[in-house]
Amino acid sequence: MLFVTCTTPLRCWFSPTPWDAVTARLFVNAGARAIATTSAGIAATLRYADGQNVPRELMMDAIARIARVVDVPVTADTEAGYADSPEGLQESIRAVIDAGAVGVNLEDATGDSAQPLFAMEQQIERIRAARKAADNADVPVVINARTDVYLAQVGAVASRFADTVRRLNAYREAGADCLFVPGVTDMPTLTQLVQSVPAPINVLAGPGMPAVADLQRIGIARLSVGSGIMRATLALARDAANELLHEGTYQTFLDRNIPYNEVNELMK
Repeated sequence: MLFVTCTTPLRCWFSPTPWDAVTARLFVNAGARAIATTSAGIAATLRYADGQNVPRELMMDAIARIARVVDVPVTADTEAGYADSPEGLQESIRAVIDAGAVGVNLEDATGDSAQPLFAMEQQIERIRAARKAADNADVPVVINARTDVYLAQVGAVASRFADTVRRLNAYREAGADCLFVPGVTDMPTLTQLVQSVPAPINVLAGPGMPAVADLQRIGIARLSVGSGIMRATLALARDAANELLHEGTYQTFLDRNIPYNEVNELMK
């Protein structure tokens, strides 16, 4: 587990991302000092596609199951908050706190291809509502405000950096503690983001992302892996099933697995 200098582990950290109780225990046992849930991973286990399709109460139940089995801070991926109005968003923040999490991801993606992002003023109002709900609960909740300008490829390529910086700085002013920019992996743009936004920057691991040591060197505060490890786990399960069903052999899952007793000990 690698950290940069920071006042709270939910603002500055690098960790795997669990989607259920056993993966949460596994990652903490490996050394994670804070963990974040993955909405895509949880959604898949609950028979939903990612993208705010999971009913809020089911997502909160899943977050609570994770928070109950670990003794490190948990931040919850709540997508766009499972609410359109500021009032509904405040209910979601209270539910996150009740579930045992002390951090929350809040994105500006709408899921509507006609208008892929909330208008900036609307998202500012939503972040302010989330901040108010957290402060009223008297819990030091870390709000990780995400913009999907790059990930959703919104607007002209030449305008994306300026649009991203404008949104990030506005979200910071509205009460966000950390600012999440998925979809950026090149070192020059990452460096420019750190220099242009006076707040902890969170990025998403993906193809082409520099190593953690390089991210630390330029001042990136937080690295998320999203659903990456979950999808890699599914790839192993798919390949093992294909080998078993089509070849009648077992090496895919026999060559690389955690011993039965180790899993049991992990969950005691």
